This record gives sequence, structure tokens and C-alpha cells, in this order.
Amino acid sequence: MHPVINDILEATRMRIPSIKDMKKGKVISRNFRMSIESRKQRNQIPIIAEVKPSSPARFIRSVTPEGAVEIAGQMEAGGAAAISVLTEPRFFKGSIENLNYVRQAVGIPVLRKDFIIDINQVYEAESDMLLLIAGILDDKLGDFVNEAIMCGRKTLVEVHNEKELENALSTSTDIIGINNRDLTTMVVDISTTEKLAPLINDRIIISESGISSPEDAIRMIDAGADAILVGTSIMQGNIYDRTYELVNALNR
Repeated sequence: MHPVINDILEATRMRIPSIKDMKKGKVISRNFRMSIESRKQRNQIPIIAEVKPSSPARFIRSVTPEGAVEIAGQMEAGGAAAISVLTEPRFFKGSIENLNYVRQAVGIPVLRKDFIIDINQVYEAESDMLLLIAGILDDKLGDFVNEAIMCGRKTLVEVHNEKELENALSTSTDIIGINNRDLTTMVVDISTTEKLAPLINDRIIISESGISSPEDAIRMIDAGADAILVGTSIMQGNIYDRTYELVNALNR
């Protein structure tokens, strides 16, 4: 892993003791597949729009829980199929509070995006979907997928190469995220989706990272992605306009 990712994982480990003995409740998840299909029927691109205050390399904007609700509302109004909320506090300036507020405010599925390395994190907050990173969880991936599914959540298992994809496909997840960013080098190459998507059958395919224009979005759909996760390029512009532009890229 890249040193930045190792730093994030170390910071995450320091958060773990504060979430021990979480109440293990079950969530009734909103239907992500139906949300995707309804956009496809309108010839729209299903977009998972991300409430992203920052990345390790670039601060975007401060986002309070109330601000997260406003941002997510504009994304939903712009046609997003789902909302992703970053909850990693140190490097991405996210929060569980942002996630909780957003899920109460919107009607579409909500993805929790964080670095999940401890089972207790699965129960830390209510979300419809949970990001699990194959390259980080490795041989523990299947156990985390099963735990999340058991408590009602869908799992978006993120991969970057064929080895990680093989691991993901051996689990019970029905959503595969192809991260165009290599977590060992942090280099982004959207052709990664074009290489891996054809290897996936009977799972929802999400293309993540490096998608900044309608042309990029169309390219990823043409490559076989069912939906696209976009954070930075939406957060840096007019939220509603940027979301609407990507959602309706096929109808221009």
C-alpha cells in the first residue's frame, strides 16, 4: 500500500477502541438495484454522488452535518441514484454525523465510505451500503461481507486488479466497485474499468475514481459499468448542475 494509505489505516486503528461493544441492530436497506434500473430506463447514467469534504491530497470544503444534508439534497434533486458519504475524519474530513443526517434526509440509498478494518465498524452507523476494500481486507473479506449482509446492508466490494477481483467474486457481495486509483501508487487510470468490467458477470459494477466529465462517464458505461461513483468533480462545482450533467450525459 502507498504510505498515505498506511497512514490512514493506522489512524483508523486508533479509532477502533472507541467503537467496541456497538449495538448490533439490523438495517432495512433501500433498494440500490431498483434505483439503478429506474435511471437506466430513462436513458440516464446512474451516479453515486459523494459528499466528499477532502482527500489526502486536496481539501475541497468544510462540510457540517447540516451542510451535508444540503449537498446531498442537491445531488438527489440532480438525479443521483445514491449518495456516498465519507466518514473518515482525519484525511477526508468526513464524519458519522454527516452520514446519519444525510440518510435521514434523502430517499435514495446511502453508501458509507470509510476504511473498514474491524467488524465493530459495520455497526457504527446505519447505511444502506458499506464500502469494503478487497486490497485491505484480503482473506478476511468474505467474513466482513457476510457480517454486513447479515445485518441488512449491501456491500460494495472495491477492487483494482484481477487478484482482488477474484477474491471479491468468491464472496456473497452483489456489488463490485472497480477503483481506477491504484492504492499502491495512487495513480488513476480509468482504463482499469475497461480491463476488469468484462470479467464480471451477474454483479452490479461500479466505476470509481478519475471520472470528471460527461465523456468519462459515457466511456465507463460503455466499458460495462452499471453506475459511476463521483466525488471531487461534483463537490468542486455547482452540486446540482454537476450531478445533473453527469446523470444526463447520454441525453445531450
